[in-house]
Amino acid sequence: MRIAIPVLQGKLCTHFGHCPAFALIDVDPESRRIVSRQELTAPEHEPGVLPRWLAEHRVNTVIAGGMGQRARDIFTEKGIQVLVGAASRSPEELVNEYLQGSLLLGENVCDH
Repeated sequence: MRIAIPVLQGKLCTHFGHCPAFALIDVDPESRRIVSRQELTAPEHEPGVLPRWLAEHRVNTVIAGGMGQRARDIFTEKGIQVLVGAASRSPEELVNEYLQGSLLLGENVCDH
């Protein structure tokens, strides 16, 4: 299982399409524990680029603060689960809460 989180200065970046990097967190599905983390520089923002790029990196789930409907639709077409409304905290905190079933999601902070 691979979870992607847009990051800025070590925490979730609330503006998904314009984040400078993504944390890719690999999780062992049996133990439900984080086994590795890598951070990749995000490609330039253009509509549809990030869903394709993250699919190429074998991402299964995206945790974001906010995301536009078009991006969410493309992720769904690629079989990638999208969770929006997450708070700006460290990727590890967010992933651990997701794995424990305690991740709190608020409003989608994207207005487009």
